[in-house]
Amino acid sequence: MEKYLDDEILIVTKTDLKAYITYANKDFLNIVNCKEEEILGKNHNIIRNKDMPKAVFKLLWEKLKKEEEVFAFVKNNTFDNSFYWVYANISPSYDANNKLIGYYSVRRKINENAKDIIISIYKKLLEIEQNSGVIKSYEYLFSLLEKNNICYDEFVIKLQKGEIKDVKF
Repeated sequence: MEKYLDDEILIVTKTDLKAYITYANKDFLNIVNCKEEEILGKNHNIIRNKDMPKAVFKLLWEKLKKEEEVFAFVKNNTFDNSFYWVYANISPSYDANNKLIGYYSVRRKINENAKDIIISIYKKLLEIEQNSGVIKSYEYLFSLLEKNNICYDEFVIKLQKGEIKDVKF
């Protein structure tokens, strides 16, 4: 069963450099339906949904390793066998000496039109991954962006804002 975020809700987590959760806000705990002690110290992929293409996480980690922020549409699982979609912003987190110590993720309600488009794209990426592997899926994602004459960052931001209504496959 799908769960939906309210417009004003921001779900937040912090992780260390290996994506182990070090902080989760109350709204995150509520949507995931877990207690803090059930999630702290666990890898963030504990809530990863099988409908998420690995190519999206490849892109995400490539950007984060370059200490760039990244925006992405993510489908996650909950502890009560539901799922939810979010528009995520993941940023590097630094200590007082400007040393990278982890990542900070803020997620909000996904634009429903964006979700319909992303579901179609992710379905295609998963199909490619199953038949030809993650690299081919990743390459397809960038060929799709090129076909639509847009870079990844601009694409996800405009999609969330509702400025993109459809995609040429």
